[in-house]
Amino acid sequence: MTKTRDHGGNLDAAMVRLGGTPGEWLDLSTGINPMPYPLPPIPPESWAVLPRGTDMARLSDSAAAAYATSARVIPMAGAQGAIQIVPWLRTPGRAAVQGPTYNEHAAALRACGWQVSEVAHLEALSGADLAVVVNPNNPDGRRHAPERLSALAATVGLLIVDESFADPDPDVSLAPGEVPDNVVVLRSFGKFYGLAGLRLGFALANGTLADRLAEMAGPWPVSGPAIEIACHALADPDWQAQTIAKLTEGAARLDAMARRAGWDLVGGTPLFRTYAAPDAAAAQNTLAGHRVWSRIFPYSDRWIRLGLPQDTRWRQLDTAMEAARCT
Repeated sequence: MTKTRDHGGNLDAAMVRLGGTPGEWLDLSTGINPMPYPLPPIPPESWAVLPRGTDMARLSDSAAAAYATSARVIPMAGAQGAIQIVPWLRTPGRAAVQGPTYNEHAAALRACGWQVSEVAHLEALSGADLAVVVNPNNPDGRRHAPERLSALAATVGLLIVDESFADPDPDVSLAPGEVPDNVVVLRSFGKFYGLAGLRLGFALANGTLADRLAEMAGPWPVSGPAIEIACHALADPDWQAQTIAKLTEGAARLDAMARRAGWDLVGGTPLFRTYAAPDAAAAQNTLAGHRVWSRIFPYSDRWIRLGLPQDTRWRQLDTAMEAARCT
């Protein structure tokens, strides 16, 4: 039997257990921006024809400019699409993942025959045939300076740096520097731009590694409408700056609520916050009683993660957090 992978975004399961409708629930179990990029006009042709090579090149160039990178940018069906490809880039051997972290990395590697171990410290990744670092990390927001990751790359066979939550914190990104030939940088479009349904992400790499990624992604890894939307969004620095400021303000507001509830900040990014509560499962149940869905973790009985709500739903969250303070 296939083991179910533990994820946020599982509101369906919450509704089966607790009732309610999607409109009643405030789903904060993911780290997706609740203020999505406003959709631009989409040419009808984008729906009707396969993306051309020039369209794909336009998307790659837009992403390269947005991420300030000289590496080759390969569009993918979400960062998850790249995660599924990574295990096939080398012959399976010994992989090490710095954890705890997003569990799809280890799961995808194991499914393809890799021997996977989870390590706590960056230095313990040294010597692995393939190493994975999520930077900033999900769920605790742990960060590593780009120089440390470049140094780590020299000690492993292949280094995967997942920067899915790096958009609000560009200084942490490895992309603007010289991306080593044995490094793949993963970027998510949907999380920061609040359009996860587009299923768009990017893999940044150089040389034969980039060639291999492009070959395995295939000629049409993303849709025409996704290309049009992303090219607008990636070239909109004013929206990006305003959104980073608003997310940062929202994260501080959420931290203040958590402090009043007696929770300690573990870490996070402007897109999500992880706290230590006395009893994470009890806290989740209390919030759920007010139709607020959160994320807890099988490896910790205290950690609880919350994304940010839409502007119109802060009152619902405040009421739920007030109830959590009283339990």
